[in-house]
Amino acid sequence: MPEPRLTATHWGNYLVGPAPDGGIAVRPADSDPAPSPIGRSLAAARDPGVRIARPAVRRGYLRDRDRAGRGREPFVEVGWDEALDLAAAALRGTIAAHGNRAIYGGSYGWASAGRFHHAPGQLHRFLGLAGGYTASVDTYSFAAAEVVVPHIIGLNAYYAGKQAPTTAEVAEHCRCLVLFGGAPSRNTQVNPGGLGAHDDRGHLAELGAAGVEIVHVGPIRDDVDAAVGARWLPCRPNADVPVLLALVHTVLAEGLQDDDFLARYTTGFDEFARYVRGADGVPKTPEWAAELSGVPAAEIRALARRLAAGRSLIGLSYAVQRARHGEQPYWAAWALAAALGYIGLPGGGVQMGSGVGKGTTLQRRVPPFPIGTVPQGPNPVPDTVPVSRITELLERPGQRYRYNGADHVYPEIDLVYWAGGNPFHHHQDLNRLRRAWTRPGTVIVNEHSWTATARHADIVFPVTTALEREDFAGSSSDHWLTPMHPVFEPYGAARDDHAVFAALAERLGFGAAFTAGRSTAEWVEHTWETTRSDAAAAGIELPAYRDFRAGPPLDLRPQLPEREHDLERFRADPERHPLRTPSGRIEIYSRAVAAGGDLLGHPAWYPDREWLGDPRAERFPLHLLSNQPATRLHSQLDNGPTSRDAKIADREALRLHPADAAARGLRAGDLVRVFNDRGAFLAGVVVSDALLPGVAQIATGAWFDPDDELGLERHGNPNAVTPDIGTSPLAQGPSPNSCLVQVEKFAGEPPPVRSFEPPEFGSR
Repeated sequence: MPEPRLTATHWGNYLVGPAPDGGIAVRPADSDPAPSPIGRSLAAARDPGVRIARPAVRRGYLRDRDRAGRGREPFVEVGWDEALDLAAAALRGTIAAHGNRAIYGGSYGWASAGRFHHAPGQLHRFLGLAGGYTASVDTYSFAAAEVVVPHIIGLNAYYAGKQAPTTAEVAEHCRCLVLFGGAPSRNTQVNPGGLGAHDDRGHLAELGAAGVEIVHVGPIRDDVDAAVGARWLPCRPNADVPVLLALVHTVLAEGLQDDDFLARYTTGFDEFARYVRGADGVPKTPEWAAELSGVPAAEIRALARRLAAGRSLIGLSYAVQRARHGEQPYWAAWALAAALGYIGLPGGGVQMGSGVGKGTTLQRRVPPFPIGTVPQGPNPVPDTVPVSRITELLERPGQRYRYNGADHVYPEIDLVYWAGGNPFHHHQDLNRLRRAWTRPGTVIVNEHSWTATARHADIVFPVTTALEREDFAGSSSDHWLTPMHPVFEPYGAARDDHAVFAALAERLGFGAAFTAGRSTAEWVEHTWETTRSDAAAAGIELPAYRDFRAGPPLDLRPQLPEREHDLERFRADPERHPLRTPSGRIEIYSRAVAAGGDLLGHPAWYPDREWLGDPRAERFPLHLLSNQPATRLHSQLDNGPTSRDAKIADREALRLHPADAAARGLRAGDLVRVFNDRGAFLAGVVVSDALLPGVAQIATGAWFDPDDELGLERHGNPNAVTPDIGTSPLAQGPSPNSCLVQVEKFAGEPPPVRSFEPPEFGSR
């Protein structure tokens, strides 16, 4: 029996090999003290029920380029040459008839942790050399923050999130940590680009043990683990902003603000303060916030006083900005932190993305050099579209839309090429997306499994997984570099993405430019040696590729210097180290945002279209929250045992408060229909008092499984009902957590889930 071989994933490092029973044996790497259970699902990586064995073309497309049958027609398996010739002809035809801006190179998703075999990078290199493509900007995870945070502090939001205080700093200096939206430990399982060791899973409990008071403001109690000992202030979904504004109101009313900090380091706070005090006729008092949020006014006042009494840290989950006007909680949090005056001090300020990835333990020691990737080159097409506006892009060619203070026009898309992602997981209102998805002339997908995206394609190329190719993993927010070894031969006729694009590039006349004369193995080594060279320039020594490949994961901590954060330099000397905002200061009032005309120039409360304070809650009285799963990464390995063992009657679990379950005659284990005007899905009931009454919660990532006859989604995918509407014209981010539904017991024989079965195949 061959020895297991090391590989890396976004959820950790594992040793993988053939099992004695013919299956796949998986063991966490020895360096990981608390491995993620998601790794167990790697045992399903070659599941014949989901793996794509050979190139396939939808029958209607093969016959006459029909587009209406996407997602509904059988596929025909064809040879590689025929499939590649079809795809090359489609690309050539779109470019000739409509130009390169008619190609959408979406490819959004986490893809492989490998640096070279990163499918989106491979696709974008290929399409750039083909003359360009319409690209996406921002992410589903963090879009509202990605746009608004640079207006506030002049920093990229992800970069700023990595500058949070470390656990040790918070334990030593911070008296109160308040978490808006919680900090669920399930999110610390994963990290983009890999996670060498789960060594910070209990950092919040460490803070509690050190005497830091931890307060959790949110609708779900166990979004902070019980071991942390946090005090829960139940808050209605999407009512964080009223609480934040009321905290500022109390600070101002009681003279607790740091006037010296506001004068030296911020601009526009006076304009914001007038709004908070009621310039619009509505003072943002704790009583006002209590009516909207359900958090008692006395609790808000007491919390404001505690925050002002000693150094404090304001934590924000990603989830609080995935809702209508999701820009506002982040802006309001920075305004509150500015009023308190702790920004730029150890253990104080704002922590963006609480409980995400590496948590708050490693921001001082991260690689000070870029980690190599496949070079993408320039994109000759300037058109970009916010990633969560895909449906509108397909529905509204030639129409104008607002984004970040400017007018843009949706190009007309004739061809969609997707690799390394799954829009039928990430996107909202999937029934609307299915309708829009029929508009392009051709949809091409590189996939290893029969996801809903592959099932809604015209041409499907089977590609390898990370277990079937050589690569290495590394992340700008982790301190490990890990060799990735091929464990198995490619499944069926699968090829790696680079080989697919090299064959297409050869047919389109730029094969040599795409490959640069290197084989795949030579590219991987070249990518490592580029990393090694950049590391050496930063004073970090890495081994030659042959030695790295033969050894264990590299822990870079002994070589990594502790870095000083941008906001610390700014606080020490704002004249020498100004922020990259127009004023050089923290902009509590942004003239750029105000000039856009879409929002006020400061943090503000905009009532949501779908929340428990809206009249439509009379029809749909439950606020549905769809968070990240604990049993998989987004939709990856939903077919694996870790994910499937957590399902109820093969469906995703939906949590309800006991009062909401009793009012509907429901018990744990019942199958229910969750619905609103956009659609419906089936789920299995879990009853829990960890939720506020009126709140329902389900994880995202169940593979989309629509049943057109019954008019519902069978598997428990919440994006069958979530709204596809931008956070605001500023960021145009996704708003899945602005969603009202009704729940009822499902009557009759439940339809079988078909997600983990191959699609129908037919003849020509």
